[in-house]
Amino acid sequence: MRLLFDIFAQTLRSLWAHKLRSFLTMFGIAWGVGSLLLLVGLGEGFRSGNRKQFDTLGENVMFIWSGRAPVMQGSFTALRQYYLTYRDYADILRECPSVRAAAPAISRGDIRAVSDFFQASGQIAGVPAMFNQIRYLPIHEGRWINDMDDAQKRPVIVIGDEVRRTLFSGRPAVGATILLNGIRFQIIGTMQTVGHGDNMNLNLRSFIPFNTMREYFRLTNVGNDPEVISFINYQPKSRALHESARQEVHRIVARNHGFDPKNPDAFDEWDTIKTVDQVGKIFDAMNVFLGSVGLVTLALGAIGIINIMLVAVADRTREIGLRKAIGATNRSIMFQFFVEGAFLTLLSGGIGMACAAGLMAALASVELGPGFDPPKLVASTAALAVAALAVAGVAAGLYPARRAAMLEPVEALRKE
Repeated sequence: MRLLFDIFAQTLRSLWAHKLRSFLTMFGIAWGVGSLLLLVGLGEGFRSGNRKQFDTLGENVMFIWSGRAPVMQGSFTALRQYYLTYRDYADILRECPSVRAAAPAISRGDIRAVSDFFQASGQIAGVPAMFNQIRYLPIHEGRWINDMDDAQKRPVIVIGDEVRRTLFSGRPAVGATILLNGIRFQIIGTMQTVGHGDNMNLNLRSFIPFNTMREYFRLTNVGNDPEVISFINYQPKSRALHESARQEVHRIVARNHGFDPKNPDAFDEWDTIKTVDQVGKIFDAMNVFLGSVGLVTLALGAIGIINIMLVAVADRTREIGLRKAIGATNRSIMFQFFVEGAFLTLLSGGIGMACAAGLMAALASVELGPGFDPPKLVASTAALAVAALAVAGVAAGLYPARRAAMLEPVEALRKE
């Protein structure tokens, strides 16, 4: 045990005797480890922020809107507008085996809301009671629309958080009434804030029962069909079935509106599952790239330590020869230089990890904007950094240590 303490004491004296050289060597390793953790942490924060953005829509949500289809089969220049209808929704619900749930919506942005205190404009959407099972619509106070509200065409409304702030400005909203284009509606619920930062679009929306919307606020400029709706939200039965569900919906809409379902330009849609998967692949590639950059930096730092230790062996050749002449074994000499290299590597790696973790903790309280979360320390990356440090420490200590141990005492003492 005393021998071990002596070796560590000798290591510290040697590093302190060459402070600048030791500092620069340690800086390379610390920079490599810190940049590896920070770069991957930034990528993970970006991934987390984007995932939250999609979570504000709902889980596995797919959208389809009205679109434009060729006037004649095979034509690519003459297009006609078609509008989704309630029949499309009913057929999707009845005939698409891969679809778990679907909901129609009528949305208008030209309806003015007036309270006893202020007035506001925003989107009013007419939706069925089960709409909140597809979309993420957290209630802050009161309740959501129920089936009786929809069946009896009740004039009730659930308002978004920004609408509440504008119309009531700190006053209680639930139970109060507002006018929508002169028609009185009772507020039965208010929603929580959805989204981040200046992204207020979701908070400017209010919801009334679907049949109430059809009764009072049908869509304008869509022809004479009273069944026209704005869009349909639907969910596949499982994430893996999203493409099957999309193709089934295409067939229903194309059949009902008389065009080829294989024409992708005829559909105005958004598959959030596909988007999330694509974004995930981008983040995976980003993590690989950023991790590779960090590992390369770490490798360069390890090479610097090997170089420094080789220089140390050359500088201490006479010391090595003297120690071997008075009985030091190859093993003890090798262990001495191995400990120096490994100690340098692990100490500087620990400093790099601590600095990266501290910087990420400091950024945790910073608002980086919508779609960006503060960087996070990724456990797998930290484990990779520890493993890389172990390899670098062995490489940085073992090769120079072996060079030192192989020196012949007489040749070492004779070296100037």
